[in-house]
Amino acid sequence: MSFLPVCGPEGPLRVTAASPAAAPAAVRAVLFDFSGTLFQIGAYEDRIRAASDRPVDDATMDRLLSGLEAGLSDPEVIQAQRARDVSSKAHRHAFTTWYASVPELAPLAEALYEQLQAPEQWLPYADTASTLAHLAQSGLALGVVSDVGWDLRATFAHHDLDRYFSAWVHSYEHHTEKPDPLLFRHACRELGADPSETLMVGDNPAKDGGAVGAGLRSYVLPAGSAPGSLRGLDAVLRLAGLASA
Repeated sequence: MSFLPVCGPEGPLRVTAASPAAAPAAVRAVLFDFSGTLFQIGAYEDRIRAASDRPVDDATMDRLLSGLEAGLSDPEVIQAQRARDVSSKAHRHAFTTWYASVPELAPLAEALYEQLQAPEQWLPYADTASTLAHLAQSGLALGVVSDVGWDLRATFAHHDLDRYFSAWVHSYEHHTEKPDPLLFRHACRELGADPSETLMVGDNPAKDGGAVGAGLRSYVLPAGSAPGSLRGLDAVLRLAGLASA
């Protein structure tokens, strides 16, 4: 296992013997975040209508969605989000508190949370399967490192994508969240890859980009892709030294 040099504000405190022209180690393993990276959940308006026992017209839906947006600034909701991914209980509390911040959605909070865990509610991006297949066929080891409150394997299996992965690191099982180096290093050990040979792919600069602090390389995707759209995962193939599919 490699170790990072101790750095001051301007850079490493000690000069290593390695040549500055030395090429970085080849990528042997790739870790992926889940939501916003490989999958995206279906639209909130569809989920709300499915959970409701009565029709929801467009004007009402707009009001409910505006309520959810406002709820993100509610002090109680903000408090519930802190350390939400360190346990299943905290995760459920964080999301149901947010849903219930809209009075009309409070009776649906548990149903909406159950949807969140339902494999069929999640859609792979259009380039997820082809990217994973190309990486696996090229001999790279793949793992999932996700801040989440439940086991993701059923969701990947529902879409026949679990077969590509050899390591599953769920934050709630380790009682910590990204960017804790523990999660990234555990995944590397599971895959038998040194952090210097491993690429982390995600969509959150603070959390997924934090893999750099554990000695990995990191690629952060831009936010905002719609469910089922192309995610731009061909960049991962290039970063792994493979030709684009």
